[in-house]
Amino acid sequence: MDSVIQKGKQVIQIEAEAVAALLNRIDAEFVRAVNLLYECKGRVIVTGMGKSGIIARKIVATLNSTGTAAMFLHPSDAIHGDLGAVRNDDVVVCISKSGDTGELHHLLSVFKRMNVPVIAMVGNLNSSLAKSSDVVLDVSVKEEACPHDLAPTASTTATLAMGDALAIALLDKRNFTAEEFAMYHPGGNLGKRLTLKISEFMVKGKGVPIVSTDIPVRDAILEMTSKRLGATCVVDASGVLVGIITDGDLRRMLQKSTDISGRTAGEVMTKNPKTIYGNILASAALQELETHNITQLIVVDSAKKPVGMVHLHELVKAGLGGEQS
Repeated sequence: MDSVIQKGKQVIQIEAEAVAALLNRIDAEFVRAVNLLYECKGRVIVTGMGKSGIIARKIVATLNSTGTAAMFLHPSDAIHGDLGAVRNDDVVVCISKSGDTGELHHLLSVFKRMNVPVIAMVGNLNSSLAKSSDVVLDVSVKEEACPHDLAPTASTTATLAMGDALAIALLDKRNFTAEEFAMYHPGGNLGKRLTLKISEFMVKGKGVPIVSTDIPVRDAILEMTSKRLGATCVVDASGVLVGIITDGDLRRMLQKSTDISGRTAGEVMTKNPKTIYGNILASAALQELETHNITQLIVVDSAKKPVGMVHLHELVKAGLGGEQS
């Protein structure tokens, strides 16, 4: 078992060092690549053979989801007709560890005739791909994690990291917003976190537990029991929120004295409760609840009057908690 753990750690160490080595390669050439992609009027065409092709597909997915139109082009299919998908207003990203992949070599001459700019992500700066490209990004590695230095491991990890760096630098240059991101991710938990507002989950109208400061605690308990949210808003004579009474407040009160006669809601309440507006993303409300370790948030209007209440359980039940997809 010790040897297995040691080998696993060794692989992670080699790949971590390969990615760390890229830091010094984020330079003027990287800026040229980002600018070329930013100014592209068509699509970003990403191509690569074998494992490089798999990494190319992931980079395409990341670019598409962050606002840059991209397409994967298989080199073999390309030289048998799929080159028709490429236009002269596109930009091509070629990925190759050796830089001398036969299929890519055939493509390069066609791209040159079409005046399509080529960005190379390559592991060999002396290769034909590096020499024929307009921009060259060095993704070479000292060694693969494979003990025979054969299977692409550290090299594919480094290439993927460079692709992420390009995509996120482009995202930042485009001022790509969370709302735009949500447009491309409408499904799953991630879509919910980015699109659903508090107003879609909150209890509203007569379902909101509300009592005035001078009401007896006994009546406040009845209000909490009937609305079944584990808390009630407390408002002043003008209807402005001044506090909240939770199950925890009641337990703490009873620990001091079981005689609640004469006690009012204003005496028991917690002042300045956490609030949120209805147009806020539900994911932000969930974060607020988790940060402050509370289970209810009061939704208020611009006048600080309660218009709703949201419970942690409702957000979790809607799939907003846990892992994103």
